[in-house]
Amino acid sequence: MAVMCFWQLAYVLTLAMAGFPCYLAAEGTPYNFTIRIDCGGSSNFTNEFNQTWIADQFYTGGIKVQLPDQQKFKFSQEKTLRSFPITGGKKNCYEVGVPNGVYYVRMFFVYDNYDNETHAPSFDVSIEGTVVFSWGSEAWTEDNIKFGAYSDVFTPIEDSVATICFYSIGTDSPLVGALELVQVDPNCYNKVLHENILLVNYGRFTGGSSSFGAGMSKETDITGRAWDTDLDFTQSAANRVVLTTDQGIKNANRAPNYFPMYLYQRAHTLSYEDTLEFLLPIDPKLDYMLWFHFAEIDPKISASRQRVFDIVVSGKIVFHNVDIYKEVGNYAVYDLQFTARNLTNATLSVKLVPHTGAPLISGLENYALLPKEVPTDPIDVKAMRAIKRSLLIPERMGWNGDPCAPQNWDAWEGVTCNHGESKEILILTHLVLSNQGLQGSIDSEITGLKHLLSLNLSNNLIKGGIPEGLGKGLLRVVDLSFNQLSGPIPRSLSSSNLRTVLLNGNRLSGEVSEALYSIGVTGGYVNLSDNDALCGVPSLPACSLLWEGSHMSIGSKVAIAFGVIAGVALTLVAAYIIIKRKNSEDYKFGLPHKLASSGRGTRYNRQKSRPKYEGDSSPYVRNIFNRLGGRDHSI
Repeated sequence: MAVMCFWQLAYVLTLAMAGFPCYLAAEGTPYNFTIRIDCGGSSNFTNEFNQTWIADQFYTGGIKVQLPDQQKFKFSQEKTLRSFPITGGKKNCYEVGVPNGVYYVRMFFVYDNYDNETHAPSFDVSIEGTVVFSWGSEAWTEDNIKFGAYSDVFTPIEDSVATICFYSIGTDSPLVGALELVQVDPNCYNKVLHENILLVNYGRFTGGSSSFGAGMSKETDITGRAWDTDLDFTQSAANRVVLTTDQGIKNANRAPNYFPMYLYQRAHTLSYEDTLEFLLPIDPKLDYMLWFHFAEIDPKISASRQRVFDIVVSGKIVFHNVDIYKEVGNYAVYDLQFTARNLTNATLSVKLVPHTGAPLISGLENYALLPKEVPTDPIDVKAMRAIKRSLLIPERMGWNGDPCAPQNWDAWEGVTCNHGESKEILILTHLVLSNQGLQGSIDSEITGLKHLLSLNLSNNLIKGGIPEGLGKGLLRVVDLSFNQLSGPIPRSLSSSNLRTVLLNGNRLSGEVSEALYSIGVTGGYVNLSDNDALCGVPSLPACSLLWEGSHMSIGSKVAIAFGVIAGVALTLVAAYIIIKRKNSEDYKFGLPHKLASSGRGTRYNRQKSRPKYEGDSSPYVRNIFNRLGGRDHSI
């Protein structure tokens, strides 16, 4: 029995408490952590194959859709969709917490004219920041539009979150009908998934007469794979013969691939000695990994050299004199694997050419070797997710999935990314979110953006304080002007790297450091105007002795003020008691005439200096510096 790790147990308990069933550790493998989501569905259910499906969740946006013709769909998860209208942003995702590992991910897509637009949408689908499917006019065949199609991929997940994202092309609304994630043996398929490679299914079929597999028939595949019939791929249907057996097949359902026994209990051969050919659609820009599955289940074959054939891929012999009986005998698994590279055609030809007897095959898998896209620095991702929450980023901005990847799509709105020094990671260098109506606060995690060069959050409604630590690192420009920020200016905004600091139009208070002021004196640009409670540098009021050199919080200062008021009140009470006692002894007490006068000569008003520049005062217009001789002393 597989031992459940703490992470898995905690996740299962969370789902259970929320009323969402799921199952772990499918029988026969210790690696399975399985979640099946009925996208657009409203209730949990268990199907006829004892698979548990949960109601739609873990999505970042979109709407539920019930397909109009329910009766033509065999399975419950195929009757509903989640659609992502463009009004919710160009990028929406499912973000599912899972244990780290390798996963088989399968999705169902169907259009069926649910919106009466007679236009199947065009969109891309990514997993972990890598585009794996493109649904356009070529993918939307008439059958796919009406009845739907499944697509699947093997992928590593290394950040405890499976992120599956949908990108609108033009103004189309991406959609998805079902989402399955099944954890598999990390060493499957020759450990190729450890090499920053994803395996995208371009054809997986059985030599039998009908499809089978998880969710399709009672004959299961414990890793979740579905196996189509080879009738859509074969060029030898005229003399096709299907052999079957109920006898057990040695070495089936073994680690790390767990190929099902049922696969080897069916085989495609020919009625006479002839070439058996399959044509597989591909994208010639990629390389492909072919897995050939054989088992000699014909009782007439009782010795080697009775069935011998070559395997030819794209006109080249890749395996010569294949003799299944010679290698493993009868009723035993025999697999071969080959990687096809430097392809030029959109169709991959696979032939089994006989030497002796008719060729035979139990099944074939064809996977595109898709290089994993360069991801964003995990530290930047963590910071950006915190910023998304604290700034209350609206859905229309599409802040979902990886902030920078995939690179052939735009990064999050307002975000600029570049390659890091190693070229194996993306870093966030600019964040510009001005005039977005943001009403949240600035999370301290923003200081985790170590590669950030410029930050512009101006002209919003952001409240709270400026995090201590902002301004360190590589930051050159900070524009937080025209918000509702309060509290002191952190010392970190006096960094020597900063050349532009705009804090005007806020509610900031306290002493301004000489180091911050010096940025404007030494050729940079600093604007602190329209903050009524700042003090301490030229053109701002002087700080009181109590406040000077102090960096106390507003609460502390308020407490001190109340203390002073209380002290004055006690002094007045004491004076009153003394006067009363003097009166009882017939003494007179009065204030001198001069001190009792209006005191106009002791009052003064200090006019604060708030410089206003003519023309464009943007910190990004360099002629300001030229006009001021490159030495802006204004605060």
